[in-house]
Amino acid sequence: MSYAANAYAKTSRSVLTPREAESAVLAKAAQRLQMVRDNWGSQSGELVAALNFNQKVWTILVTAATEPDNPLPAEVKQGVMNLATFVFRRMIETIAEPAPEKLTAIITINLNLAAGLSGR
Repeated sequence: MSYAANAYAKTSRSVLTPREAESAVLAKAAQRLQMVRDNWGSQSGELVAALNFNQKVWTILVTAATEPDNPLPAEVKQGVMNLATFVFRRMIETIAEPAPEKLTAIITINLNLAAGLSGR
């Protein structure tokens, strides 16, 4: 099982609700990306690791959100898919031409979605 899936499973087994677990995993992905952005240049190997973790988190989220039996309204499912598409594109752009400012949008999306999931 992947690191992101393990982290998700471990978090979801605690007393957190599934939404709180999703929030925690998104916040962790944002934190890893933030550390890379804040220490740009000194953690070159961490960029790929942080982006891979984020990609795994988003893959799990978008897969779960767009399952046919998921009770979310179609507009919400489409919104999650649109966000995921943007995040995946930005990650590819960042790997192709690394720049710390490219991480800002991903970090912001992760933190805002995490806040919404946790009710903040």
